Amino acid sequence: MLRFGSLAKRLFGSANDRTVKQLRSQVAAINALETQIAALSDDELKRQTDTFKARLASGETLDDIMVEAFATVREAAKRTLGQRHFDVQLIGGMVLHAGKIAEMRTGEGKTLVATLAAYLNALEGKGVHVITVNDYLATRDAGWMSRVYGFLGLTTGVIVHDLTDEERREAYAADITYGTNNEFGFDYLRDNMKYRLDQLVQRPFHYAVVDEVDSILIDEARTPLIISGPTEDNSDLYRRIDELMPQLDEADYEKDEKQRSVSLSEEGQEKFEQLLLQAGLLKTDNLYDAENVTIVHHLQQAVRAHTLFRRDRDYVVKDDKVVIIDEFTGRMMTGRRFSEGLHQALEAKERVTVQNENQTLASITFQNYFRLYPKLSGMTGTAATEAAEFAEIYSLDVLEIPTNVPVRRKDLDDEVYLSMNDKFNAIVALIEECRQNQQPVLVGTVSIEKSELLSAHLTKKKVPHRVLNARFHEQEAGIVAQAGRPGAVTIATNMAGRGTDIQLGGNLSMLIDEVPEGPGRDDDIARIKERHATDKETVLAAGGLYIIGTERHESRRIDNQLRGRAGRQGDPGASKFFLSLEDDLMRIFGSEGLTKMLQRLGLKEGEAIIHPWVNKALEKAQQKVEARNFDIRKNLLRYDDVMNEQRKSIYGQRRDFMQADDVSDITGSMRDHVINDLVASHIPAGSYAEAWNATGLKEEVERIFTLDLPVPDWAAEEGIAEDEIQHRLVAAVETFFEQKAERFGPEIMRMIEKSMLLQILDQSWKEHLLQLDYLRQAIGLRVYGQRDPLREYQQEAFGLYEAMLDKINQEVTRVLAHVEVRIEQPVVSEPPPARPMETIHADPRTGENEMAPPPLPMPNPGPRVADPRNPPAANWGKVARNAPCPCGSGKKFKHCHGALNS
Repeated sequence: MLRFGSLAKRLFGSANDRTVKQLRSQVAAINALETQIAALSDDELKRQTDTFKARLASGETLDDIMVEAFATVREAAKRTLGQRHFDVQLIGGMVLHAGKIAEMRTGEGKTLVATLAAYLNALEGKGVHVITVNDYLATRDAGWMSRVYGFLGLTTGVIVHDLTDEERREAYAADITYGTNNEFGFDYLRDNMKYRLDQLVQRPFHYAVVDEVDSILIDEARTPLIISGPTEDNSDLYRRIDELMPQLDEADYEKDEKQRSVSLSEEGQEKFEQLLLQAGLLKTDNLYDAENVTIVHHLQQAVRAHTLFRRDRDYVVKDDKVVIIDEFTGRMMTGRRFSEGLHQALEAKERVTVQNENQTLASITFQNYFRLYPKLSGMTGTAATEAAEFAEIYSLDVLEIPTNVPVRRKDLDDEVYLSMNDKFNAIVALIEECRQNQQPVLVGTVSIEKSELLSAHLTKKKVPHRVLNARFHEQEAGIVAQAGRPGAVTIATNMAGRGTDIQLGGNLSMLIDEVPEGPGRDDDIARIKERHATDKETVLAAGGLYIIGTERHESRRIDNQLRGRAGRQGDPGASKFFLSLEDDLMRIFGSEGLTKMLQRLGLKEGEAIIHPWVNKALEKAQQKVEARNFDIRKNLLRYDDVMNEQRKSIYGQRRDFMQADDVSDITGSMRDHVINDLVASHIPAGSYAEAWNATGLKEEVERIFTLDLPVPDWAAEEGIAEDEIQHRLVAAVETFFEQKAERFGPEIMRMIEKSMLLQILDQSWKEHLLQLDYLRQAIGLRVYGQRDPLREYQQEAFGLYEAMLDKINQEVTRVLAHVEVRIEQPVVSEPPPARPMETIHADPRTGENEMAPPPLPMPNPGPRVADPRNPPAANWGKVARNAPCPCGSGKKFKHCHGALNS
């Protein structure tokens, strides 16, 4: 069967090949229009946009106009950028327009490819999002490609950190909007925390093109985006527990590096129990008593900070802050923070200012965020290995696009050494050899620590080089752009030119930009061009760019991205990875069989093993890690799908409330639900009058509605049924609210209802998220009772959701019954004081969340009214000790404000 399949593939080509062949016919149609489109004047070319929009309005589809639209974009790019789309780039544009993933090798011009699909889909006027991995690329690509869009009459916006709501709204209103995945996701969450429609920044979702789609939808999708708010200050507790960490020995904990987890051993528990008792931190003499649960949590995070997280690999310390390093790009994630106390534990460990913990206010996974788009597409250099996951999670097919020119890069077998020192000596020797031949070298490392270790080896040998890592990420574009000059040696941490092409001989445009204005500038530019041409010939003769990997990454895609920096557009090049048995991947994930095989092959100190078997064994180790990470992502999605249905329901209701001018029907329905529940719980259906709790019903009616009704007298009437009591309650309550509406005025009453409805919905949802967080943390223990944690989570989360809805009904009803308007001056719409919030995205390596400021002012929810939970004390008068507290808490006065005044 396999032989027949191989024969069929040779005869007819793969499914991928057949699809590409079909698209080439449309490429021919676009090319056939080139002469005709090129003959148009600039004004005539610009008017093509209006023509296309008119055709769409008359009933034609995007597919009907695609060929002409692509020809128009290509001509606009020629006139504005001096770049003409290759045929394979046109195929890439078609794949993106079809809602698929285009796998295109590095250097094939994906940024230009996106203009085709973005322009075509923007003609519908609903907005197109082009999503990139960082602010630098978003800003660069938006500025670069806006010349094409602007020439054709379309507007371009860009979403980056630190924009105001007005600036974001303007950017989203553009025809095409560039930005990062985090910014788009957080804006979605923030929009669902606003109080008025005119405060929203995003438009309804339409179409998105995701650049580096494997990084965004796979690597970063293991953990959710979260917006959080501050909780109480526990900074002193973190510092006091960290003071005990110097006494932590290896025997005190058990560490699993594969799972990135650690726990105290039995000896460690006993030891730290005594240390905590001596420090006066335990409330009882047993570490695991319920009273000490907070201490246990802090202790666990301190142990994790000291045993699993390493400075200059997982984070750096800068400006009195612990700054996370992104594993996949090597960049500093300024302002992002781990959650659940881990970041505070790291701050205590590094002796910097310990900041407050946070609580979840809103969250969503990348999977569920991107599935909000009716049409989604993406592009990357490495997607085929994850095609199954793209199809299963996002319903996205992957299509491999041929290169414009055949790839000439030589990918050499890995070299494996016994020790890390032997490996670095071999790397330095190869670098020296390349420099003698004037061949540029790009060295990829997996951490700042390793890049600086290699830099020390090169410095010792007096080899000139430049280091690019999270400490110097601001210089990224400049360093990488010139990494192709003769004899250049560049060390990059997991960010080998991401988004910036390495051109052989150096980046000519950047060299020209560095020439200062003034007399003689033209002569200087001419000399630079002449030298650049000579340098390029020198590098080509030396064999092109040489890529050296200092160890294998957990993901094959990251290795392929590093390799892809060489051999762009038919340039020569080479790549080789150097490994040692001390590397993390080999040590943690490599099997014992691999080590034994290397020993059988004769691996000795100072010598290297080079064999295809080794490459296959390493690939299997990487596949293990990738499979584990896929399981993490799928498991996360299963749990988030439970919350996602609730999230969509709440956000949908919230949007309906905001759009409605009058929510009195909604609040009236809530009152009916509350009365039904009160009567049902105090006067059970079909029960005898002796079993009725009329007094309890009277107290609840007074607590919720502030009405003193003779419910016990009603219940004592001969032959009265529970339906009649409910009818009287409904009538009394409706009369009460009608009188209140008359007293306030209909307009004020409607504003109060809407304002309170939104505020209480938000508060209840926030508390619900907190309960789900606690449930999620504890649900795994159900497996010991032979129960499925996911099924248990689904059932209990649904129960919590139902309870939240009941609570919202009662709280809205109670607040509206208690509320009073206090107009000290004309009602003015003023924003309340800023409520600090933080945006969070979890660390994909650990599942730990990260948080990022800035504080955001919450919008004005409506008119200024007296808070029913804290009305002015001057209006209370004399309150009986056993009466309900006028603040509306539901407690007796003596247990609430009465206790404070006693």
